[in-house]
Amino acid sequence: MPLFFSYFPIVFLIYLMTRRNSMPSYKALPLCALLLYFIMLVVFARDPVLVHAAVLDGLLIAWTPIVIIAGAIFLFRTMEATGAQATIRAWLNTVSENKVAQLMIVGWAFQFLIEGASGFGTPAALAAPVLVGLGFPAVRVAILCLILDTVPVSFGAVGTPTWFGFSAIDLSAAEITEIGIKSSIINGIAAFVVVFIALSFLVERKALVQNAVFIVLSILACVLPYVAIAFVSYEFPALLGGGIGLVLTIAFARLGWGLSQAPINVRDFQEQDSQEQDSQEQDSQERASEETRPQVSLGALLKASFPLWGTVLLLIVTRIPQLGIKELLLLKEPAWILELGSLGVLSVSASLVVSLQSIFNTPETWSHSLLYVPSFIPFGVISLITLYLYRSGQGRRVVNETLVQMQNPVLALLGALVFVNLMMMGGDQSAVALIGQSLAELTGAYWQFFAPFLGALGSFFSGSNTISNLTFGGIQDSIALGLGLDRTTILALQSVGGAMGNMVCINNIVAVASVLALGNKEGYIIKRAVLAMLAYGVVAGISGVLI
Repeated sequence: MPLFFSYFPIVFLIYLMTRRNSMPSYKALPLCALLLYFIMLVVFARDPVLVHAAVLDGLLIAWTPIVIIAGAIFLFRTMEATGAQATIRAWLNTVSENKVAQLMIVGWAFQFLIEGASGFGTPAALAAPVLVGLGFPAVRVAILCLILDTVPVSFGAVGTPTWFGFSAIDLSAAEITEIGIKSSIINGIAAFVVVFIALSFLVERKALVQNAVFIVLSILACVLPYVAIAFVSYEFPALLGGGIGLVLTIAFARLGWGLSQAPINVRDFQEQDSQEQDSQEQDSQERASEETRPQVSLGALLKASFPLWGTVLLLIVTRIPQLGIKELLLLKEPAWILELGSLGVLSVSASLVVSLQSIFNTPETWSHSLLYVPSFIPFGVISLITLYLYRSGQGRRVVNETLVQMQNPVLALLGALVFVNLMMMGGDQSAVALIGQSLAELTGAYWQFFAPFLGALGSFFSGSNTISNLTFGGIQDSIALGLGLDRTTILALQSVGGAMGNMVCINNIVAVASVLALGNKEGYIIKRAVLAMLAYGVVAGISGVLI
């Protein structure tokens, strides 16, 4: 009975969001969280105090992705209001008018770099608006960005999923390095499949074949340094691989290496699902077709792209431990403490790390690093500087547009994080752990082919490869030892699974749909992205057996 009710909330959520007349996430997620709340109390007979503490913790945790999304939307709206978006669009057309080149520069290499610096769903939130500004249909852009923001995720946010995600397991430094190497190789192999799948949502097969050489060169430009760096560091593969790959991909595009001169028609799927075509997509396409292609001066480009390179630079400066700023932003020693009775103990550190300890007198705790989580820094800071650089008086309008656009995502994410917390409460007897154990029993010695999907399940729930590794790393390790499988390979497959699950995780889908103002499109996006995830998982499983 507990196993059935562990699966039931997930199946019900997927049904609500993917049926023909799908329920929007801001309704489906709170509804499923409420259903799971009663399941925890009635079926699992959890202590009501612990359940309520998990609910409050989930509501508080939700504000981390909420402020990140709000920051990304604020930056995007700022770029629109100041005209920076239009200038970047014009410049990208001077680099190459080839649609495949534009998709690989922004959707692949640029996202690769951002993931290495930040994670937190930031890459898709930054890249998607740029691609929509180039005239690509928004729903398809969301799918592409989610699918492509997977390969670098095992080393996202300066390697956090690897060095911190497996911190609860007794691993030697050599074993962690080996996990990183195997993760990079498996992800690198999968890249040659997943990139073509992602591009197929926007360009026809003929165009993929005609531009295949360029696509492969761009993949190699990111993946080769990514794998090479993994042999010496598990912090910088994605960051340096993305940086090198972005420079080389732009260079390849300028030189026209592997690019076809034939015109490329962007798929809009109007013949099959015109009801899914958002009016915003049509507006952006019409706007792009009407624009001329003027030359953009270096000064104008630097100014217009400041929101992007400024964000990347600020992320890098605040993420690399050796620079010392990261440590300052994460100071946890309380500078101010307030007793809130049974609600817990609220404290604020000198670097504005806000925490609530002993929620309802339970071990549940919550913490939010206001200056480290990518919201005010870098998005807010860079947006304000951009408004100043352009002497724009659009600040109030940008704020109002951001607040309006955030209304539904707030409800969705509050529901999502309560849902996640309830699924994960109970340790080895949690609903998530029961699902993992049942899947391992069903697959037996063939677990290597299924290990990535358990990692993906963790990302689907939590929106984080790091949390997926923390949650399922111990389970994967015990399965490997029980079945006599190589533990570093299984843990690498767990990390790869957490990365591939990034394309279907609730938080990221809500984030990119919110930034692009897509409305009720989350279920539509999940149904498409899950097919790419299945292909990724098959490639990962086979690769794990071979390495």
